[in-house]
Amino acid sequence: MSDGTSDDLLDALDPQQRVAARSLLGPVCILAGAGTGKTRAITHRIAYGVATGVYSPNRVMALTFTSRAAAELRTRLRPLGAGGVAARTFHSAALAQLNYFWPQVIGGEAPRIVDNKAKAIAHAAELLKLRLDTATLRDVAGEIEWRKVSNMSIADYAVAARSSRVLPPSLSVDQMIELQERYEALKDERRQLDFEDVLLVTAGMIETEASVAFQVREQYRFFVVDEYQDVSPLQQHLLDQWLGDRRDLCVVGDASQTIYSFAGASAGYLLEFGSRHPNSTVVTLEQNYRSRPPIVAAANRLMRGRAGALTLHAVEQAAPEVTTAAAVDQGAPDATTSVPALEPTVTAYPNDFAEAEGVAAAIARLIAEGTPPQDIAVLYRLNAQSAPLERALADAGVVYQLRGATRFFDQPDIKRAVMELRAASVSISDEPLFKSVSDVLRSRGWAQEAPEGTGAVRDRWEALNALMGLAEGMPPGTTFRQFTDELMERQSSQHEPTVRAVTLATLHSSKGLEWPAVFILGVAEGLLPISHAEGLAGVDEERRLLYVGITRARDRLALSWAAVGSRRNTERQPSRFLEETGIRSQGAR
Repeated sequence: MSDGTSDDLLDALDPQQRVAARSLLGPVCILAGAGTGKTRAITHRIAYGVATGVYSPNRVMALTFTSRAAAELRTRLRPLGAGGVAARTFHSAALAQLNYFWPQVIGGEAPRIVDNKAKAIAHAAELLKLRLDTATLRDVAGEIEWRKVSNMSIADYAVAARSSRVLPPSLSVDQMIELQERYEALKDERRQLDFEDVLLVTAGMIETEASVAFQVREQYRFFVVDEYQDVSPLQQHLLDQWLGDRRDLCVVGDASQTIYSFAGASAGYLLEFGSRHPNSTVVTLEQNYRSRPPIVAAANRLMRGRAGALTLHAVEQAAPEVTTAAAVDQGAPDATTSVPALEPTVTAYPNDFAEAEGVAAAIARLIAEGTPPQDIAVLYRLNAQSAPLERALADAGVVYQLRGATRFFDQPDIKRAVMELRAASVSISDEPLFKSVSDVLRSRGWAQEAPEGTGAVRDRWEALNALMGLAEGMPPGTTFRQFTDELMERQSSQHEPTVRAVTLATLHSSKGLEWPAVFILGVAEGLLPISHAEGLAGVDEERRLLYVGITRARDRLALSWAAVGSRRNTERQPSRFLEETGIRSQGAR
């Protein structure tokens, strides 16, 4: 039975989100398009289940694929009264179980995790008298990872390798098989497991040890899997072991955002959920609260007719679900934006350098007009595309940060600042939080006014200012110790704060984020779709990647391409996807 208090949790949801939140038992599939509030829906669903007494918090497991996403789930669940729910990645959940059950099942401490797979592969290659360069070692590591996430034995892999896998040119199939066998033997000799083994071994213990299966299934009864389109065969196998014969599984995903097929992800589990789970509840979320109507229209045109594609409907008062400025809950009616809404554009440039300079100039104008730099992102297909852009932004005096470079909490200045804040919080308890934090950060070089120009001094100030911003954003009454506790949790989960800088990111790493203004450069044949995309499946993956990029934009979207590449003066043609978006071209610049 629900009461008024529990029903209050559903007041802010739209009708379809409310249907999803009320569907608490049995198999449930939520098909959630980009910007439709899926995180809001699933966190409110979990909180509603806890509030109504259907769920015991310690028996719920919410699973996702990155530490940042798991931290975001925990952050959302706490104020909803469901802070006791476990929100983890597949890997962290499996590792905790592995470390707990290994002494019971095998005896002794669990094996150490390989910290450098390429180094172990290189040692295995030496034993086989194979000389492999760095690029080949990386490719072999990729093949090992693909085999394991595909839940294949080495014998199964041998069949696939002879029929469909593209191997490094310096290795034959037999050599690849022998190398993988030697790598596995070497790990066994050293009592080590690699990242993928954690899932394999945990699933194996549950599958073969009745006592382990009983304890795991007694602990966790209700499962929620976010981004289900990214699940791999290995993750699905582990999920099946966790579930046993229970049916209380809720999955959330969008087939149009499947962009990790190369790493073993399969949207088939999402698309075939109904047939695999008879009598399941299927809820579709298509009200887009993120992007302006012209951006939504372009995204819909790009994906029209594709398997599992949803038709998004723009809600005029767009509000961010996840932003670089703050984790603002999606669906808030009073959300504002700093970026004037314009029609999406496509711009052609004569070469890569002109494209970088054009994008940098447009960004500098936006900032001069009042747009905070953290509200702007530039997305691209390959990391190598950032080099000319970084030079152009530096020349234009624009501060930027590379997503996927050194993590925020791994920066030496931030590590020291967090340590000093933690130490100070032990003895300081009765001062206002702003004063306590600012006193410590001033000793590290922070000031209320930003230093002039760009460079290392400005970068350090921006990083420290992000810590100051976290302190200013804490609820009233937060103590210094509570603030540092929050910092330590963020540090452990790599839940990074916002830095006042333009974000540069690959399309892959942009997933799950959004910005008011998004520039996507390099939308040309050979880059997007990438030249090595094979067949219809490969090209469709590239199409989905562009779709992800487009749907990151809230108010302004600018696509561009260069007619001549910077390497060897390669001539390019505009991407085949551009015409399908229906976005008007501005012509050559």
